[in-house]
This record gives sequence, structure tokens and C-alpha cells, in this order.
Amino acid sequence: MKIRILLLLSLICFHFSSIASAEAPLTAAFIRDHQLWIKKDGQEIQLTKDRYVYGLKWSYDGRFIGYIDGDAKGEKSDLFIYDTKEKESYQHYVNSVTSDFKWAPNKNQIAYTDRGLLNVTKMKNGRPYGFENVSLGVSGFEWFPSGKEFIVSSSSNLLPTGWSPIPLFRIPVDANLDKDKMKPFYTIQTKEPDLFGIDADYFKWSSDGKWVSFLVIPTASWSMDSNTLSVLSSQGKHFQAVGKMLGFKDWFKWAPSANELAYISGEGRFFVKNKKTTIAEIPILKEQKEYTPKGFVDLDLEWYSKDLVIVSRALENKEWKEGPVPTMFTSLYTINIRTGEQQQITFPGKNEIDENPQVVGPYLTWIRRIAGQATGDIWVKNTLDGQEQIWLENVNYAPTFFIPKQNR
Repeated sequence: MKIRILLLLSLICFHFSSIASAEAPLTAAFIRDHQLWIKKDGQEIQLTKDRYVYGLKWSYDGRFIGYIDGDAKGEKSDLFIYDTKEKESYQHYVNSVTSDFKWAPNKNQIAYTDRGLLNVTKMKNGRPYGFENVSLGVSGFEWFPSGKEFIVSSSSNLLPTGWSPIPLFRIPVDANLDKDKMKPFYTIQTKEPDLFGIDADYFKWSSDGKWVSFLVIPTASWSMDSNTLSVLSSQGKHFQAVGKMLGFKDWFKWAPSANELAYISGEGRFFVKNKKTTIAEIPILKEQKEYTPKGFVDLDLEWYSKDLVIVSRALENKEWKEGPVPTMFTSLYTINIRTGEQQQITFPGKNEIDENPQVVGPYLTWIRRIAGQATGDIWVKNTLDGQEQIWLENVNYAPTFFIPKQNR
């Protein structure tokens, strides 16, 4: 009888141990030693050699990965595509140079800018190949949710009377440089100091497609300290300035199922103080709410659910005035935006930093690295209360997860 009980207990322990250490069923492209890798079904596969890869983006169906092949000096930025079906990298057009490309939301088509010219890829044998011109004079852009049009910004011009307004356009994919197809969408009337900017970029659509958020960006030095987070309705009728923040595109994100915008508010280029998680209900009809406790700064964020936001949080450092910028040792916290309850959920060791939270279904992932090191490990929890474990080791940046369309 004792043997049976011991055997049963052993089986139970083995079962729970297997669950705790089970491989998270996630698919991601990532960068290790500046090369493109993929992890799928628990296997890590290196896809490139002798390149300097960054800017990974999945096509909508997961067959292709777009990436930039650059160099350490930032003098090169060639667009490449990896075909997971044919298992090869290729260029849709030789010498295709860009620093900004985006996959269509509903087809395997890439839009990209090349020195102010917006192009879209054509198709050949089921793969993006070749290109067609769309529009000149493009600064920033994003696909409309339909995949049939773009919202496009052009930089303002410096006139004797000051900077001109920032024009936004609505342009069909097949515009082919036809001026008659370039429809004015909205003109941002900028003014100092409340809403000054010479450009608009980092467009992001709300979950229902009724609003688009973006940054109004001032001149170079000014933009390092302050940009204006803004929203515009999908018909180009209603514009609102939301708040001031730094120019990090991952520092503002729409809720997964509501017109609520989470962002890290606060001016000043240094992370030591005045960086607060803020929630704005769009359209803005009431005062926005800040959630960062006194004495802390939040330096990244991610929605976990309609009620929970994950933030990367550190103690502020108001004493620092000059010299080397101090390292901010961040851990991950949850914020319940309905109840206000907050809780620390990761506990990095001494001299470790937890940052870049990402949510994929019930899974939470983040980078844990040692201060002063450029690389780190990717950790994962299968739920917020789950056991954390290392999922990837020695990566250059946060991975880019493929999320099937039905799960987005």
C-alpha cells in the first residue's frame, strides 16, 4: 500500500513538474548575434548569416517575415523578405532601401517609403515581388484597417511666417502618383507652445477602427523632450491632442477592446522622473487618470486585458543632476485600471532589469538583462500567476511574435 501511495505521489509530482516546465506554444522571429532566427514548436532555427538584421515584421498570415539588412554604422537599410514556405530570403526589388515598411492588414503586401516615395509591392507566384509607386512627399504612413487605403502625413514647411500646418491625406493603394486620387484628410493646425510640430507619425488604429492615434513631432532637439500624442476620427472630422510624452512608439497603446488609450505621459528626455502611466478615454470627455505612484517612473507598458495594464516600473531618481545617466532598474507591475489595485509580478535579481513586456494570449513575456549588457533573455509566464521560465537566451531585442488573425 505504501509503495502504491509513493508511486501515486511521484506521478503527481512529475505531472505538475511537466506542466511547470512545459514549452510555451508561441511562434516568434527574433534576433541573436544580429542574425534572423525563428522559434516555432519549441525549435530555434537560424535563418540568416553574415547580415545585420533589425526591424522584424510578420505578414498577416505568417508566411513571410520582413526585415532590414543594415550595418552597425546605420549607413545601410535594405528591405529583405524571408519566405518560411520556401525557406529563403529574397529582395522584392534589388537595392530597395527603406527604414519604414508595413505589411497590409489583410494580404501579403508590403508598403514602404524610400526617400519620401511611398511604394507597394506587387505579387508574383504568391510572393511579394516588384513594386508600384503610390505617392510622393510622404513622411509617415499607415494602412487603413480595410487594407485598401493609407493615411499619409507630409512634413510641414518653414515659411517666412513660421512653420506651415501638417497635412494628412487619404490615399488609395492604386493611386500610382495620380494627384486626383490624393484626398486631403485633415490639416493639423500647429501652434507654439501648446501644439507645435512639423511632422506626424507612428499611426495606430483603435480596435474598432474608429480612431487613429499618432505623435505630432516637433523639431529634432525639441522632440527629444516632448511630443504630442493625438487622435483623429476615422473620417477625419474630430481631432484631439491627448497629452505630452516622449517619442517612443511603444509607449502608447490602444486597449484590446475599447477606445481607451494607455500612454506614458511626461516631458524631459531623461527617465529619472516624470514618466507616468496615463489612461485616456477617447473621445476625451473627462479628466485623464494617472496610475504611477509617487516616487516611481513607468518606462514601458502593455495591455494584458481590458482591465489590466502591465508596466515596467522603477524608483525615480530626482537627485541626479549631471554626469552619467543612472540606470533605472525596472520590474513589471500590473495595474487594474478599474479598481486601482497594483501589484509587482516580476522580481529580477541584483543588477538585473525587466523590460519590454509583451502579451500573447494568456502569456506574458519580457526581457531580463544585466545592467550594462546589450543582450538579454526572454522570460515567459503562461498566466500572470504562473511560474516564470526562460524561453529564449541571448537575444538582441524583444522578439516579434506571430499572432493568428483570429487571436488579435
